[in-house]
Amino acid sequence: MESSQQSFPVAMDAPQADVVILDQHLMERAIAQSRQSPRKRIIFPLHKSDDATLHRMFNVAQPGTYIRPHWHRDPPKDETLVVIRGALAVLIFSDDGDIRQTIKLKAGTSQFGVDLVAGVCHTFICLESDTVVFEVKSGPYHKATDKDFASWVPAEYTPEALQLLKKWEAAVQSC
Repeated sequence: MESSQQSFPVAMDAPQADVVILDQHLMERAIAQSRQSPRKRIIFPLHKSDDATLHRMFNVAQPGTYIRPHWHRDPPKDETLVVIRGALAVLIFSDDGDIRQTIKLKAGTSQFGVDLVAGVCHTFICLESDTVVFEVKSGPYHKATDKDFASWVPAEYTPEALQLLKKWEAAVQSC
């Protein structure tokens, strides 16, 4: 991993106020950070600490971001994704890596979000620049147990990951 990838934060700092107004300015700050991120995405948490029992965040993504397919199995965590700007495709996988379902979501349309129960292997592909997803799942967050990554997919920042992302993007375009 390159040093710029290591030094750029995965997440922004959470606002510390007791009441946080979710407005265009806040969203634009997160979008600007996602554009600068080597990962082409940034988390803007609204929960105050990793120990919070409910995690709420903006997951802001640009086309070309690679999110390794994963489960939230142990501890089990349901997850909700609501697209409030832009568009994405959620990919649901079988345990052996076949795409079981492709769900296209777009802000302001009749299909704008998805709720996933714990144990569903998933990822998403960003279809439009400056896509903003409001994400909710149970806390607390512990890096070692938050996600189970699928063994059949490569890690971020590898040539294989880029090839796989291109394959998924082509599959989504043909849907």
